[in-house]
Amino acid sequence: MRTLTAVAHRGDPYRVRENTLPSLRSAFDRGADAVEIDVRLTADGVPVLLHDDALDRLWEHDRPLAVLSAAEVRGVTGGGVPTLEEALKETAGHRVLVDLPDPAPDTVRTVVGVIGECGAADRVYYCAGPAAMLAVRAADPAAEISLTWKSLAPPRPALLAAVTPRWLNYRFGLVSRELVDHVHGQGYLISAWTADTRRTMRKLVSHGVDSITTNRMDALATVLGRRSQGTGKEPQA
Repeated sequence: MRTLTAVAHRGDPYRVRENTLPSLRSAFDRGADAVEIDVRLTADGVPVLLHDDALDRLWEHDRPLAVLSAAEVRGVTGGGVPTLEEALKETAGHRVLVDLPDPAPDTVRTVVGVIGECGAADRVYYCAGPAAMLAVRAADPAAEISLTWKSLAPPRPALLAAVTPRWLNYRFGLVSRELVDHVHGQGYLISAWTADTRRTMRKLVSHGVDSITTNRMDALATVLGRRSQGTGKEPQA
């Protein structure tokens, strides 16, 4: 029987602030198989969990992350922004999908290095566009990669040969049964992001995708017939 991987996008962001340790815990409590986290570097080269390049949206602090040390980030957020090392400890025993919004090779090497030092390489996989995934492949020939692709025009064979992804990661609106069959026919798994209504989730399941990334893990758990350990009102379809 085909197993579908339920991926929590930045944790459980509709209930708990995204990319924080409580958000990661909440996502697993609600039935996630894996959590997706965004990782960037501070000014002193420490990988931390943050999607944006600045702290203003989530933490009401307008200085860019790139000019703040890890200690300064901890200070201005009250310890709310975890380091990658802290997140890997918090998610011990679980799968983690690391999104790399900064594709710079030095950044990618640092992130991959920390994951290796934490002994988490066997449960971490990576997603982002071609530049970041080429850098991951250069840093770790054994890394599991989910190549994010935003077009129905297929990735070039030369790119696929260089990245050697296990997954092709598509925006949910691009996914059809025909695309799923084509990707499977090429020998890859296919994932879809970011689906937040039950109707969309059911459609993706019917198309045969291998993974769904969502901000609403309760809704996906319901669609998949899984029991959530969380409490509270479920999001509407």
